[in-house]
Amino acid sequence: MARPAPPFWLTGPSRFATLPRSRARWALLLLIGMVAAALTALATPDPAGPPDSLPPSVRQNELWLYGSIVDSMRAGGDYYSVAESALRAGDYPLRPFTAFRLPTLAAMEALLPYQAIIGLLWALGLTVALVWHIRLRSALSSSAARICAIILLAGGIVACVQPALILFHEVWAALLIALSMGLWRPGRWFDAAAVGLCAMLIRETAALYVLVMAVLAWRGGARRELFGWIGTLAIFAIILTVHAIAVAKVTGPLDAAATGWFAMNGVGFFIRALTLSTALHSLPLALAAILIALSLYGWAGWADPLGHRVFATLLAYAAMIALFVQADSFSAALMIAPLSLIGIAFAPDSVRDTVRAWLDIRRVRVQRITR
Repeated sequence: MARPAPPFWLTGPSRFATLPRSRARWALLLLIGMVAAALTALATPDPAGPPDSLPPSVRQNELWLYGSIVDSMRAGGDYYSVAESALRAGDYPLRPFTAFRLPTLAAMEALLPYQAIIGLLWALGLTVALVWHIRLRSALSSSAARICAIILLAGGIVACVQPALILFHEVWAALLIALSMGLWRPGRWFDAAAVGLCAMLIRETAALYVLVMAVLAWRGGARRELFGWIGTLAIFAIILTVHAIAVAKVTGPLDAAATGWFAMNGVGFFIRALTLSTALHSLPLALAAILIALSLYGWAGWADPLGHRVFATLLAYAAMIALFVQADSFSAALMIAPLSLIGIAFAPDSVRDTVRAWLDIRRVRVQRITR
Protein backbone atom coordinates (compact mmCIF):
# COMPACT_ATOMS: atom_id res chain seq x y z
CA MET A 1 0.00 0.00 0.00
CA ALA A 2 1.36 3.40 -1.00
CA ARG A 3 2.14 5.97 1.67
CA PRO A 4 -0.11 9.03 1.18
CA ALA A 5 1.63 12.10 -0.21
CA PRO A 6 0.94 15.55 1.28
CA PRO A 7 -2.38 16.81 -0.17
CA PHE A 8 -2.17 19.25 -3.03
CA TRP A 9 -5.46 21.14 -2.72
CA LEU A 10 -7.46 18.91 -0.39
CA THR A 11 -7.12 19.08 3.38
CA GLY A 12 -6.59 15.32 3.53
CA PRO A 13 -5.51 12.46 1.26
CA SER A 14 -7.86 11.54 -1.57
CA ARG A 15 -9.72 8.25 -1.65
CA PHE A 16 -7.08 6.91 -4.06
CA ALA A 17 -4.05 7.84 -1.95
CA THR A 18 -3.74 4.50 -0.14
CA LEU A 19 -4.83 2.12 -2.89
CA PRO A 20 -2.76 -1.02 -3.34
CA ARG A 21 -0.90 -1.04 -6.63
CA SER A 22 -3.24 -3.61 -8.21
CA ARG A 23 -6.33 -1.56 -7.40
CA ALA A 24 -4.61 1.67 -8.44
CA ARG A 25 -4.12 0.12 -11.87
CA TRP A 26 -7.86 -0.42 -12.17
CA ALA A 27 -8.56 3.11 -10.95
CA LEU A 28 -6.21 4.51 -13.58
CA LEU A 29 -7.90 2.43 -16.27
CA LEU A 30 -11.23 3.80 -15.04
CA LEU A 31 -9.95 7.35 -15.47
CA ILE A 32 -8.67 6.61 -18.98
CA GLY A 33 -11.98 4.96 -19.86
CA MET A 34 -13.94 7.96 -18.57
CA VAL A 35 -11.88 10.36 -20.67
CA ALA A 36 -12.25 8.15 -23.76
CA ALA A 37 -16.02 7.87 -23.24
CA ALA A 38 -16.30 11.64 -22.78
CA LEU A 39 -14.44 12.26 -26.04
CA THR A 40 -17.13 10.35 -27.95
CA ALA A 41 -18.97 13.67 -27.74
CA LEU A 42 -16.85 14.76 -30.70
CA ALA A 43 -18.78 12.30 -32.88
CA THR A 44 -22.20 13.10 -31.37
CA PRO A 45 -24.64 15.60 -32.95
CA ASP A 46 -25.50 18.72 -30.99
CA PRO A 47 -28.63 18.56 -28.83
CA ALA A 48 -30.85 21.61 -28.70
CA GLY A 49 -29.08 24.30 -26.72
CA PRO A 50 -30.30 26.95 -24.29
CA PRO A 51 -33.23 29.12 -25.43
CA ASP A 52 -31.01 31.92 -26.76
CA SER A 53 -29.28 29.46 -29.12
CA LEU A 54 -32.45 27.79 -30.43
CA PRO A 55 -34.20 28.72 -33.67
CA PRO A 56 -36.92 31.33 -32.99
CA SER A 57 -39.73 28.88 -33.75
CA VAL A 58 -38.51 26.29 -31.24
CA ARG A 59 -37.68 28.91 -28.63
CA GLN A 60 -41.11 30.50 -28.92
CA ASN A 61 -42.86 27.11 -28.73
CA GLU A 62 -41.22 26.24 -25.41
CA LEU A 63 -41.66 29.68 -23.88
CA TRP A 64 -45.18 29.92 -25.20
CA LEU A 65 -46.20 26.59 -23.70
CA TYR A 66 -45.09 27.33 -20.13
CA GLY A 67 -45.83 31.04 -20.34
CA SER A 68 -49.37 30.57 -21.59
CA ILE A 69 -50.10 28.15 -18.74
CA VAL A 70 -48.89 30.67 -16.16
CA ASP A 71 -50.77 33.56 -17.81
CA SER A 72 -54.00 31.57 -17.95
CA MET A 73 -53.67 30.64 -14.27
CA ARG A 74 -53.14 34.30 -13.40
CA ALA A 75 -56.44 34.97 -15.13
CA GLY A 76 -58.13 32.42 -12.87
CA GLY A 77 -57.83 29.25 -14.94
CA ASP A 78 -57.48 25.77 -13.48
CA TYR A 79 -54.02 24.29 -14.03
CA TYR A 80 -55.06 21.02 -15.62
CA SER A 81 -57.59 22.64 -17.95
CA VAL A 82 -55.22 25.33 -19.19
CA ALA A 83 -52.29 22.90 -19.45
CA GLU A 84 -54.42 20.54 -21.55
CA SER A 85 -55.43 23.40 -23.84
CA ALA A 86 -51.83 24.63 -24.18
CA LEU A 87 -50.50 21.17 -24.97
CA ARG A 88 -53.17 20.61 -27.61
CA ALA A 89 -52.58 24.02 -29.16
CA GLY A 90 -48.85 23.35 -29.37
CA ASP A 91 -49.40 19.86 -30.81
CA TYR A 92 -47.63 18.24 -27.85
CA PRO A 93 -48.40 14.68 -26.65
CA LEU A 94 -50.84 14.38 -23.77
CA ARG A 95 -50.00 10.84 -22.70
CA PRO A 96 -48.68 9.45 -20.46
CA PHE A 97 -49.64 11.68 -17.56
CA THR A 98 -46.00 12.78 -17.18
CA ALA A 99 -46.54 14.93 -20.28
CA PHE A 100 -48.13 17.32 -17.77
CA ARG A 101 -45.64 18.86 -15.36
CA LEU A 102 -46.68 18.95 -11.74
CA PRO A 103 -48.50 22.24 -11.07
CA THR A 104 -46.15 23.41 -8.32
CA LEU A 105 -43.98 25.82 -10.31
CA ALA A 106 -46.81 27.17 -12.46
CA ALA A 107 -48.92 27.85 -9.35
CA MET A 108 -46.06 29.69 -7.66
CA GLU A 109 -45.27 31.80 -10.72
CA ALA A 110 -48.95 32.61 -11.23
CA LEU A 111 -49.05 34.12 -7.74
CA LEU A 112 -45.90 36.26 -8.02
CA PRO A 113 -44.93 39.16 -10.28
CA TYR A 114 -42.15 38.65 -12.80
CA GLN A 115 -39.49 40.56 -10.86
CA ALA A 116 -40.27 38.65 -7.67
CA ILE A 117 -39.81 35.34 -9.50
CA ILE A 118 -36.39 36.44 -10.79
CA GLY A 119 -35.43 37.61 -7.31
CA LEU A 120 -36.48 34.28 -5.83
CA LEU A 121 -34.43 32.38 -8.43
CA TRP A 122 -31.33 34.48 -7.75
CA ALA A 123 -31.83 34.14 -3.99
CA LEU A 124 -31.95 30.37 -4.39
CA GLY A 125 -28.78 30.45 -6.48
CA LEU A 126 -26.98 32.58 -3.89
CA THR A 127 -28.14 30.25 -1.11
CA VAL A 128 -26.68 27.28 -2.99
CA ALA A 129 -23.39 29.15 -3.43
CA LEU A 130 -23.24 30.07 0.27
CA VAL A 131 -24.06 26.56 1.48
CA TRP A 132 -21.43 25.02 -0.75
CA HIS A 133 -18.85 27.66 0.17
CA ILE A 134 -19.30 26.63 3.80
CA ARG A 135 -19.24 22.93 2.85
CA LEU A 136 -16.04 23.21 0.80
CA ARG A 137 -14.18 25.39 3.30
CA SER A 138 -13.19 22.35 5.33
CA ALA A 139 -12.38 20.24 2.25
CA LEU A 140 -9.90 22.52 0.47
CA SER A 141 -6.65 23.60 2.05
CA SER A 142 -6.01 27.07 0.59
CA SER A 143 -7.84 30.22 -0.35
CA ALA A 144 -6.84 29.71 -3.99
CA ALA A 145 -8.41 26.26 -4.02
CA ARG A 146 -11.61 27.53 -2.42
CA ILE A 147 -11.85 30.44 -4.87
CA CYS A 148 -11.34 28.01 -7.74
CA ALA A 149 -14.12 25.76 -6.41
CA ILE A 150 -16.55 28.69 -6.11
CA ILE A 151 -15.74 29.78 -9.67
CA LEU A 152 -16.44 26.24 -10.83
CA LEU A 153 -19.71 26.25 -8.88
CA ALA A 154 -20.65 29.54 -10.55
CA GLY A 155 -19.84 28.00 -13.92
CA GLY A 156 -22.36 25.26 -13.19
CA ILE A 157 -25.04 27.58 -11.81
CA VAL A 158 -24.82 30.26 -14.51
CA ALA A 159 -27.42 28.68 -16.79
CA CYS A 160 -29.82 28.07 -13.91
CA VAL A 161 -30.11 31.73 -12.89
CA GLN A 162 -30.82 33.20 -16.33
CA PRO A 163 -34.10 35.16 -16.36
CA ALA A 164 -34.90 33.58 -19.75
CA LEU A 165 -35.14 30.18 -18.03
CA ILE A 166 -37.45 31.00 -15.12
CA LEU A 167 -40.27 29.05 -16.77
CA PHE A 168 -38.19 25.88 -17.07
CA HIS A 169 -38.78 23.41 -14.26
CA GLU A 170 -35.29 21.90 -14.48
CA VAL A 171 -33.44 25.03 -13.33
CA TRP A 172 -35.42 25.25 -10.09
CA ALA A 173 -35.11 21.52 -9.42
CA ALA A 174 -31.37 21.62 -10.17
CA LEU A 175 -30.73 24.36 -7.61
CA LEU A 176 -32.84 22.52 -5.02
CA ILE A 177 -30.91 19.28 -5.59
CA ALA A 178 -27.63 21.16 -5.16
CA LEU A 179 -28.96 22.79 -1.98
CA SER A 180 -30.15 19.43 -0.65
CA MET A 181 -26.72 17.89 -1.18
CA GLY A 182 -25.00 20.84 0.46
CA LEU A 183 -27.19 20.50 3.55
CA TRP A 184 -26.60 16.75 3.92
CA ARG A 185 -24.29 15.49 6.66
CA PRO A 186 -23.83 11.98 8.05
CA GLY A 187 -26.61 11.61 10.59
CA ARG A 188 -28.21 14.91 9.52
CA TRP A 189 -30.49 14.17 6.62
CA PHE A 190 -33.88 15.73 7.44
CA ASP A 191 -33.24 19.13 5.84
CA ALA A 192 -31.72 17.49 2.77
CA ALA A 193 -34.72 15.16 2.40
CA ALA A 194 -37.19 18.05 2.78
CA VAL A 195 -35.45 20.08 0.07
CA GLY A 196 -35.24 16.95 -2.09
CA LEU A 197 -39.02 16.61 -1.81
CA CYS A 198 -39.41 20.21 -2.98
CA ALA A 199 -37.22 19.40 -6.00
CA MET A 200 -39.39 16.39 -6.89
CA LEU A 201 -42.56 18.47 -6.63
CA ILE A 202 -41.17 20.82 -9.29
CA ARG A 203 -39.58 18.24 -11.61
CA GLU A 204 -40.38 14.58 -11.28
CA THR A 205 -36.95 13.41 -12.44
CA ALA A 206 -35.49 14.73 -9.19
CA ALA A 207 -36.77 11.44 -7.77
CA LEU A 208 -33.66 9.82 -9.22
CA TYR A 209 -31.50 11.88 -6.84
CA VAL A 210 -33.65 10.90 -3.85
CA LEU A 211 -33.47 7.25 -4.90
CA VAL A 212 -29.65 7.43 -5.07
CA MET A 213 -29.54 8.91 -1.57
CA ALA A 214 -31.83 6.16 -0.28
CA VAL A 215 -29.68 3.42 -1.81
CA LEU A 216 -26.48 4.89 -0.35
CA ALA A 217 -28.12 5.26 3.07
CA TRP A 218 -29.03 1.58 2.89
CA ARG A 219 -25.52 0.58 1.86
CA GLY A 220 -24.07 2.68 4.66
CA GLY A 221 -26.29 1.07 7.29
CA ALA A 222 -28.02 4.39 8.13
CA ARG A 223 -31.42 2.90 8.85
CA ARG A 224 -33.15 6.05 10.07
CA GLU A 225 -31.90 8.02 7.07
CA LEU A 226 -33.01 5.24 4.74
CA PHE A 227 -36.53 5.38 6.16
CA GLY A 228 -36.46 9.17 5.82
CA TRP A 229 -35.63 9.04 2.11
CA ILE A 230 -38.17 6.25 1.56
CA GLY A 231 -40.78 8.34 3.35
CA THR A 232 -39.95 11.26 1.07
CA LEU A 233 -40.42 9.04 -1.97
CA ALA A 234 -43.71 7.75 -0.53
CA ILE A 235 -45.06 11.29 -0.11
CA PHE A 236 -44.02 12.08 -3.65
CA ALA A 237 -45.67 8.89 -4.95
CA ILE A 238 -48.97 9.88 -3.32
CA ILE A 239 -48.82 13.37 -4.83
CA LEU A 240 -47.89 11.93 -8.23
CA THR A 241 -50.87 9.56 -8.06
CA VAL A 242 -53.23 12.46 -7.36
CA HIS A 243 -51.61 14.30 -10.29
CA ALA A 244 -52.16 11.30 -12.59
CA ILE A 245 -55.83 11.13 -11.61
CA ALA A 246 -56.27 14.84 -12.34
CA VAL A 247 -54.60 14.46 -15.74
CA ALA A 248 -56.87 11.51 -16.58
CA LYS A 249 -59.91 13.77 -16.17
CA VAL A 250 -58.81 16.07 -19.01
CA THR A 251 -57.30 13.49 -21.41
CA GLY A 252 -58.53 10.39 -23.20
CA PRO A 253 -57.16 7.17 -24.67
CA LEU A 254 -57.16 8.63 -28.19
CA ASP A 255 -54.92 11.56 -27.33
CA ALA A 256 -51.42 11.67 -28.79
CA ALA A 257 -48.80 9.73 -26.82
CA ALA A 258 -45.13 10.51 -26.36
CA THR A 259 -42.51 8.57 -28.33
CA GLY A 260 -40.61 5.62 -26.87
CA TRP A 261 -38.59 5.88 -23.69
CA PHE A 262 -35.29 4.50 -24.97
CA ALA A 263 -33.42 7.13 -26.97
CA MET A 264 -29.99 5.45 -26.54
CA ASN A 265 -28.00 8.55 -27.54
CA GLY A 266 -24.93 7.51 -25.56
CA VAL A 267 -22.36 9.09 -23.28
CA GLY A 268 -21.32 11.61 -25.91
CA PHE A 269 -24.82 13.07 -25.91
CA PHE A 270 -24.67 13.44 -22.13
CA ILE A 271 -21.34 15.28 -22.41
CA ARG A 272 -22.68 17.64 -25.07
CA ALA A 273 -25.86 18.33 -23.10
CA LEU A 274 -23.92 19.04 -19.91
CA THR A 275 -21.50 21.28 -21.80
CA LEU A 276 -24.41 23.34 -23.10
CA SER A 277 -25.82 23.57 -19.56
CA THR A 278 -22.66 25.05 -18.01
CA ALA A 279 -19.97 27.63 -18.69
CA LEU A 280 -18.03 24.92 -20.56
CA HIS A 281 -19.98 25.76 -23.73
CA SER A 282 -17.44 28.55 -24.37
CA LEU A 283 -14.54 26.05 -24.52
CA PRO A 284 -13.55 23.68 -27.34
CA LEU A 285 -15.63 20.54 -27.04
CA ALA A 286 -12.63 18.21 -26.61
CA LEU A 287 -11.35 20.25 -23.67
CA ALA A 288 -14.81 20.50 -22.13
CA ALA A 289 -15.27 16.72 -22.40
CA ILE A 290 -11.94 16.03 -20.67
CA LEU A 291 -12.78 18.50 -17.89
CA ILE A 292 -16.13 16.79 -17.26
CA ALA A 293 -14.40 13.40 -17.01
CA LEU A 294 -11.82 14.87 -14.61
CA SER A 295 -14.58 16.43 -12.53
CA LEU A 296 -16.33 13.09 -12.16
CA TYR A 297 -13.06 11.46 -11.16
CA GLY A 298 -12.39 14.29 -8.71
CA TRP A 299 -15.73 13.74 -7.01
CA ALA A 300 -14.97 10.02 -6.79
CA GLY A 301 -11.63 10.79 -5.15
CA TRP A 302 -12.88 13.18 -2.46
CA ALA A 303 -12.62 11.08 0.70
CA ASP A 304 -15.85 12.36 2.21
CA PRO A 305 -19.24 10.59 2.28
CA LEU A 306 -20.71 13.54 0.40
CA GLY A 307 -18.23 13.08 -2.44
CA HIS A 308 -19.45 9.52 -2.93
CA ARG A 309 -23.06 10.71 -3.03
CA VAL A 310 -22.42 13.48 -5.54
CA PHE A 311 -20.43 11.10 -7.75
CA ALA A 312 -23.22 8.50 -7.65
CA THR A 313 -25.85 11.12 -8.45
CA LEU A 314 -23.88 12.46 -11.41
CA LEU A 315 -23.43 8.94 -12.77
CA ALA A 316 -27.13 8.16 -12.32
CA TYR A 317 -28.19 11.23 -14.30
CA ALA A 318 -25.50 10.57 -16.90
CA ALA A 319 -26.98 7.10 -17.46
CA MET A 320 -30.53 8.50 -17.61
CA ILE A 321 -29.57 11.13 -20.19
CA ALA A 322 -27.51 8.70 -22.27
CA LEU A 323 -30.30 6.11 -22.36
CA PHE A 324 -33.63 7.93 -22.21
CA VAL A 325 -33.41 11.62 -23.18
CA GLN A 326 -34.35 12.50 -26.75
CA ALA A 327 -31.74 14.07 -29.03
CA ASP A 328 -33.59 17.40 -29.33
CA SER A 329 -33.41 18.15 -25.61
CA PHE A 330 -30.67 19.49 -23.36
CA SER A 331 -32.69 20.47 -20.29
CA ALA A 332 -32.26 17.17 -18.43
CA ALA A 333 -28.56 17.96 -18.01
CA LEU A 334 -29.50 21.13 -16.12
CA MET A 335 -30.55 18.88 -13.22
CA ILE A 336 -26.91 18.20 -12.33
CA ALA A 337 -25.26 21.30 -13.82
CA PRO A 338 -24.69 23.22 -10.54
CA LEU A 339 -22.37 20.60 -9.03
CA SER A 340 -20.97 19.09 -12.22
CA LEU A 341 -17.76 21.17 -12.35
CA ILE A 342 -16.68 21.41 -8.70
CA GLY A 343 -14.98 18.03 -8.93
CA ILE A 344 -12.31 19.65 -11.12
CA ALA A 345 -10.93 21.19 -7.90
CA PHE A 346 -10.55 17.67 -6.45
CA ALA A 347 -9.06 16.19 -9.61
CA PRO A 348 -5.38 17.19 -9.11
CA ASP A 349 -5.15 15.24 -5.84
CA SER A 350 -7.20 12.32 -7.18
CA VAL A 351 -5.18 11.89 -10.39
CA ARG A 352 -1.81 12.39 -8.72
CA ASP A 353 -2.60 9.93 -5.92
CA THR A 354 -3.82 7.33 -8.41
CA VAL A 355 -0.69 7.57 -10.54
CA ARG A 356 1.54 7.58 -7.47
CA ALA A 357 -0.13 4.47 -6.06
CA TRP A 358 0.18 2.74 -9.43
CA LEU A 359 3.90 3.56 -9.67
CA ASP A 360 4.61 2.41 -6.13
CA ILE A 361 6.78 -0.70 -6.41
CA ARG A 362 8.05 -0.94 -2.88
CA ARG A 363 8.04 -4.36 -1.34
CA VAL A 364 8.21 -5.31 2.29
CA ARG A 365 9.81 -8.66 3.10
CA VAL A 366 8.84 -10.25 6.39
CA GLN A 367 11.24 -12.84 7.81
CA ARG A 368 10.66 -15.10 10.71
CA ILE A 369 13.78 -15.87 12.69
CA THR A 370 13.72 -18.91 14.93
CA ARG A 371 16.31 -20.09 17.38
